[in-house]
Amino acid sequence: MPEISTLDLFVSVVELGSLGRAAEQHHISQPAVSMKMTQLETQVGFRLLERSRGGTRPTRQGERALPLVRKLLESSEMMMAEMAAIKAEQHSHLRVAASLTIAEFLIGEWMGTLTAELPGLSMTLEVANSAEVLSLVRRGAVDLGFREGVALSVSDLNIEKVGSDRLLLVVKPGHKWSRRKAPVTPEELAQTEIIAREPGSGTREVLEEAMMPYGGIHTRRELGSPAAVLQAARSGYAPAVISELTAASSISSGTLVEISVERLDLRRHFQVIWLADRPVSELARRLVELARRSPFDSGQ
Repeated sequence: MPEISTLDLFVSVVELGSLGRAAEQHHISQPAVSMKMTQLETQVGFRLLERSRGGTRPTRQGERALPLVRKLLESSEMMMAEMAAIKAEQHSHLRVAASLTIAEFLIGEWMGTLTAELPGLSMTLEVANSAEVLSLVRRGAVDLGFREGVALSVSDLNIEKVGSDRLLLVVKPGHKWSRRKAPVTPEELAQTEIIAREPGSGTREVLEEAMMPYGGIHTRRELGSPAAVLQAARSGYAPAVISELTAASSISSGTLVEISVERLDLRRHFQVIWLADRPVSELARRLVELARRSPFDSGQ
């Protein structure tokens, strides 16, 4: 395969009609141009150029080869431009927003893998509830958003599921529900004061949708983080609804007891979102791929 620089030199000779002028344009000597053209003709197996006192012009075979060479050079330029863009992205900045459970338990691994692959990459993670993540994406304040909640379908956003978990009803050991054999019914849950996340959180969104047919939920303590709900549940103030990821270690250690609830679908979707009318960067695509490949799907 001829070198790209030699093919580029051939095009210059044809366009300028002179070995000397091509030499000046490429900042090399005329004998060097002549030698490279001779080598090129040897490689392809036929004459490309006719040299005379009036200048240099392509042979019939050279004229046929010329558009093919130009096409190859254009492809080469496109390739190099794309390579430069990829290199630049290694040193660029990716802005991400994530709701609290994803931020605490999942996204750190994905971001760690990406920054290990691209040492020059810098990333910003903004932690918010699910409603705020939607707002940040819509305002263009972040490149990607990761949220928890019910399945969404809206025209202005691209939304893809990357996993799921489930919500658990938990109580402190010694609570009257911790000794019962039968599951709690939705009707009982609707009449019981519980500890819940704040409106706008994915946990609250899923819980309210599931409880809507039974009269909704009764709460006087709306807390702004999974950790706060967990601490309140351990205090024994009231039953709490919290994500499986957050409650797992407390249930395992015996500081909280999971209570079965019948007839309620408390699965919660993990979703990645971005603006539908804005192309996603290669860096963002790579982060989405990492999320796809390591989904948490305990709620299936």
